[in-house]
Amino acid sequence: MKALRNYLDKIKPNFEEGGKFHAFQSVFDGFETFLFVPNATSKSGTHIHDSIDSKRIMSMVVIALVPALLFGMYNVGYQHFHATGVAGGFWEMFIYGFLAVLPKIIVSYVVGLGIEFVVAQWKKEEIQEGFLVSGILIPMIVPVDCPLWILAVATAFSVIFAKEVFGGTGMNVFNVALITRAFLFFAYPTKMSGDAVWVSDDSILGLGQSVDGLTVATPLGAAATSGTVPEFSWDMVTGLIPGSIGETSVIAIALGAILLLWTGIASWKTMFSVFVGGAFMAWVFNAIGPDTPMAQMPWYEHLVLGGFCFGAVFMATDPVTSARTETGKYIFGFLIGAMAIIIRVLNPGYPEGMMLAILLMNIFAPLIDYCVVQGNISRREKRAIKSNN
Repeated sequence: MKALRNYLDKIKPNFEEGGKFHAFQSVFDGFETFLFVPNATSKSGTHIHDSIDSKRIMSMVVIALVPALLFGMYNVGYQHFHATGVAGGFWEMFIYGFLAVLPKIIVSYVVGLGIEFVVAQWKKEEIQEGFLVSGILIPMIVPVDCPLWILAVATAFSVIFAKEVFGGTGMNVFNVALITRAFLFFAYPTKMSGDAVWVSDDSILGLGQSVDGLTVATPLGAAATSGTVPEFSWDMVTGLIPGSIGETSVIAIALGAILLLWTGIASWKTMFSVFVGGAFMAWVFNAIGPDTPMAQMPWYEHLVLGGFCFGAVFMATDPVTSARTETGKYIFGFLIGAMAIIIRVLNPGYPEGMMLAILLMNIFAPLIDYCVVQGNISRREKRAIKSNN
């Protein structure tokens, strides 16, 4: 690492003002600060320093996503081999899934980071690191058969209109990855829902068997269309069911949650409250809801199916778009969980719910924080008046 540090110090003058590559100063700075913690210090003003910067935080979130990503790759292969009736071993299934998912990751990062590099150069600012997480989240929350060109268009839309127009990382109102999914859902609904998008039907490098028109429904999709409550199975927990690439395995998501909570990057208050809100609303519908499969589905099935766990762990806890007051985190999380179940039960055309619930609460997060702060101010004023009397 010392040799790499010395090499970067040697070529750095070429990228500074007056150097022959000064036009790419933002690009060089982005790579340098990704590899090494900046050693610049503040000259004036009051600043709060921490032992970890935003790039390290984003890197830790990416590491937390790895278990769900790796399992998602295996599950892509597993679902393909299972649906086509072709025998295959663990590594055959994993390699198939890896080759199916890798192009989506590449497209997401190339498009998203490319836009961020261009914007940074244009504005002569540092390259912001927020897309390190968004770039890996986007491929994980889409169906495996989502076309690459559609993914590229949706990624470009979300980075430009959900992030850059608000000022970049730390300024966006909505979760960038979820805006990508929302754009896909409303612009290309046939590529994001139905029975034909959750299992890969293309043969990759001769692995598996290509079957045109392969259709397999997700458990939530089946419940919304068949009129029966899906029977609970441990496959719902392990993740060996059709669904978006990174959202099926509760165990893999839990491993990521443990890392985020242990490092203090994610708020346990938000995460816990999402599950409480979801379980509570599911119980309410079980007790007094309509006689539909979604309303009568047990609360624990609601929590393990679809993108509920993934959204609670990796989306609702986004520090930029979630509530920031400690009390507000409880309210924010509870309303996300409750709203996700409400959407699932009352909107038969959209049996998921988590995406819209989080995006809706992104809008209300500042209001929640404002009400909490004003409530604290009012209580302190009342205490002050009583003490003076």
